[in-house]
Amino acid sequence: MFSALKKSLHNPLSYTEIGANILAGLTVGVIALPLSMALAIASGVSPQHGLYTAIIAGIVIALTGGSKVNISGPTAAFVVILLPIVQEFGLGGLLISGFMAGIILVLMGISKLGKLIEIVPYPVTVGFTTGIGVVIATFQLQDFFGLTIPSIEGHYLDKLITIIHALPSIRWQETFIASITLATLLLWPKLRSKIPAHLIALLLGSFSAWLLSTLSTDFSVATIGTRFHYEINAIKGDGIPPALPAFQWPWHLPDADGKPIGLSFELIRLLLPSAITIAILGALESLLCAVVADGMSGKKHHPNDELIGQGIGNMLAPFFGGIPATAAIARTATNIKSGGTLPLSSIVHSLFILIAILALSPLLSYIPMASMAALLIMVAWNMSEIKYFIRTLNIAPKDDIIVLIICFLLTILFDMTIAVAVGMGLAAILFIHKSIHLSEITLRETDHNSYDLPNNIAVYDINGPLFFGTAQKALKTLSAVTPDIRVIILDMSEVTMLDVSAIIAMESIAEILSNNHIALIINNLQPRMILKLRRAGIRNKAGKIGYARSLSDSFSKAKTML
Repeated sequence: MFSALKKSLHNPLSYTEIGANILAGLTVGVIALPLSMALAIASGVSPQHGLYTAIIAGIVIALTGGSKVNISGPTAAFVVILLPIVQEFGLGGLLISGFMAGIILVLMGISKLGKLIEIVPYPVTVGFTTGIGVVIATFQLQDFFGLTIPSIEGHYLDKLITIIHALPSIRWQETFIASITLATLLLWPKLRSKIPAHLIALLLGSFSAWLLSTLSTDFSVATIGTRFHYEINAIKGDGIPPALPAFQWPWHLPDADGKPIGLSFELIRLLLPSAITIAILGALESLLCAVVADGMSGKKHHPNDELIGQGIGNMLAPFFGGIPATAAIARTATNIKSGGTLPLSSIVHSLFILIAILALSPLLSYIPMASMAALLIMVAWNMSEIKYFIRTLNIAPKDDIIVLIICFLLTILFDMTIAVAVGMGLAAILFIHKSIHLSEITLRETDHNSYDLPNNIAVYDINGPLFFGTAQKALKTLSAVTPDIRVIILDMSEVTMLDVSAIIAMESIAEILSNNHIALIINNLQPRMILKLRRAGIRNKAGKIGYARSLSDSFSKAKTML
């Protein structure tokens, strides 16, 4: 990146590109500032940790990743994973698991797993993203309506029941501010203004709350300043600390009970499943974002480098209070539409947030929690992709609809890890089931007189991949030949794959036919698969087994065997 900038200084036309990237970075920074705080709050930690993530991970991943236009930071997809970690292990556990996820991402990149996104079926992706959107939106109802809930724990249904029982405690003040914010988020884009709707909505919500609380002593709403507090060098304050991200060992940070979590093998063992989940989701979302960005920008990303960059960013961010990060599709799309073409725009976006922390912390503390809830509900709606969910239900085959619904329900009722694992497994099983039916082992109608063949020679066609799903089918078919057959010709011209199950099945077929004094000729099998059979001992044996390159050659060998 630095060499590109150096060259641009000698090219007058490049100054325009640099200026466009700076403006794009500022635009994205305005959007990322409230989102980073909101997503940190939704994940169960103080808002500044989301800002630290956007600063550290945003810069590091931009410099080390494989995409020039991706904008990385906290994302909504992580919320349903991070919140349970915080509730069980506290902030320290979350940051340690983020660091472990970074290591896994680097290993994935080194192992060339950058094509990971290509093996995830579309119904699985849509199912869990829609489910995540529903979960996030549900959990914002508490702040949206100002409900009084001492604690909200358990699985989704438990939390939903708790929220429903708390509905009588609704506060009209919180609901009013949240409604103003949500209405602005919905209506402002219709004006086609270049000013981001997030900024206008939060400004209007914050100003309304401040004005009404000034005019009436009965009007009050919870804000970032009343909800969150900090202490720096024995100086206490409300809201977000106006200080740079400071280095701190993650294991010195508190666990769920407020004590330093420490570092031990047992803790690593307990956090490993969460770290793997973070890494997989981070990889999927980053690579999906990069694919979308390629389509919008016309550029080409390097998937393995992107995984390594995401890993490095997630390894460094926890040492400065940053939570897990990944590429954000909405922020990346805004970056591209605003003219971003270089990693410079991501760096500018991070520096903008850094300056905002130092200069605007007192003002940020006035943002109502109800407005943040409205913002997150809008984020949840956008990421849920309801229209794609409904479209898939309308046009997809039955098997894909089953996968979609199961992933959706499992994400809501349990968690995304189970949803993706079950969804991938179910999709694989259904694919294998379809493949078994696509592969055929049939007796070919052969004009024996035209080829001067005796009637005790039979020709069977095997079409499609021969693997563990179809091998037994072939074995069953060929084991049931009529006793009068003396030579079987297997035409394997259309066989595209041969796995170890198929090799074992071919061994059994050769043995069964030999025991019944039936010779076997394998016709037109690809050389690489012939080599596999020969390694397994299925070699040329006079009068028993032979290989041929064409049917005419097979017929000649069959006559010789007779």
